[in-house]
Amino acid sequence: MEIELLGYVIGFDAGAWLGAGMFATLVLALLSGYPVAFGLGGVAVLFGLLGMALGVIDPSFLTALPQRIFGIMGNFTLLAIPAFVFMGAMLEKSGIAERLLVAMGHLLGRLRGGLALAVVLVGALLAATTGVVAATVTTMGMISLPAMLRAGYDRSLACGVITASGTLGQIIPPSIVLVVLGDQLGVSIGDLFLGSLIPGLVMAGAFALYVVVITALRPELAPQQSTAAERAMPASTLARVVLQPLGLILLVLGSIFFGIATPTEAGALGALGALVLAALQGGFSRQALAEVSDETLRTTAMVMAILLGSTAFSLVFRGLGGDQLISGLLLNLPGGRVGFLAVAMLVIFTLGFFIDFFEIAFIVVPLLLPTARTLLSPQELLWFGVVIGTNLQTSFLTPPFGFALFYLRGVAPADLSTWAIYRGAWPFVGIQLCVLLLVLLVPQLVTFLPSLAAPAG
Repeated sequence: MEIELLGYVIGFDAGAWLGAGMFATLVLALLSGYPVAFGLGGVAVLFGLLGMALGVIDPSFLTALPQRIFGIMGNFTLLAIPAFVFMGAMLEKSGIAERLLVAMGHLLGRLRGGLALAVVLVGALLAATTGVVAATVTTMGMISLPAMLRAGYDRSLACGVITASGTLGQIIPPSIVLVVLGDQLGVSIGDLFLGSLIPGLVMAGAFALYVVVITALRPELAPQQSTAAERAMPASTLARVVLQPLGLILLVLGSIFFGIATPTEAGALGALGALVLAALQGGFSRQALAEVSDETLRTTAMVMAILLGSTAFSLVFRGLGGDQLISGLLLNLPGGRVGFLAVAMLVIFTLGFFIDFFEIAFIVVPLLLPTARTLLSPQELLWFGVVIGTNLQTSFLTPPFGFALFYLRGVAPADLSTWAIYRGAWPFVGIQLCVLLLVLLVPQLVTFLPSLAAPAG
């Protein structure tokens, strides 16, 4: 009571100050390197107790937390995450992704910049089958980087192409981040997959165009030769290696787009399809299955831990009135809708330098959602989700904590400097931002395919 009276005398609202302090404490916890899931939960507990002590939060308000947790555990949509992770990990562990990369190298290796183009193409194909950046970048780094360096490619160009192409799995469906965004925004994941397809292909096309232009302007960056193209690959082998993953892509995405299966059911179908492909191509083993299961468990546990922590954080933050504080700030920005979008994109891009895309999705999106629902129509929330997903893709390439850069560093030769990896990524960050601007200015890139799939009348 005395603290409440003191707050009244000096003229501030205790809830608003606690909400601001809670957000600031979270930022400090994230910057300290403390595990995000525990940081979210710990800050929620600390400020929940403070809120109850100051009379800002009614203790009965926090009884909603167990109900929210059980709601998450019973969310059928989130089952798509382990299914897609399993599918991607199985394709990587069984060697299918590696063989696909080698096949594309044989097809395009003799062109100037052909190996780089092959990496972009395989990155897009793996994005549509795995959606797992770590697996894609690691595989291409182990197979393509040595071949590109032996062929005389510029080191920064080779690193930039590999890391950027590996991030395509964040925007080309089926993407795990799109599953998370669909759940957070309350929009159909199937529509989100459809809406992201054209922007994803535009992104891949922009990467390929950059390779073509830069190698034409500066031929010394990519000599017109390739050790990957020196040995002929039988046409039957080439067709089998390429067509089987393509069939899996059509099976998974086609079942979603044509309404045959939900994203969760399609994920299970994809996981089964990956097992069948691994067996057909001789890459299935008990050890591979154990490694894939372990990776799936680790990734899923990490995502769910962050989701539970963010749920506790958002509940306490709302109890302190923090969501109203954020919403008030965003609604009163100069420029209204345009100002909100500009600030939202700037915040997401900036956070991408420091924290993971899952953390951004679980922390920032709930803060932006009330304002987004006020300024955007329900149909535009779908577009907003794809815009966020496109922006989150940059978080993998922006140092110092760009995870794609770390993945490549882990498999790159020791004499390849970290600075060369960073320098190679920057042009592709610029390309990603240009595509983000295009998606912001031309919403039809997102809404066109979902509008065709929508029932008439």
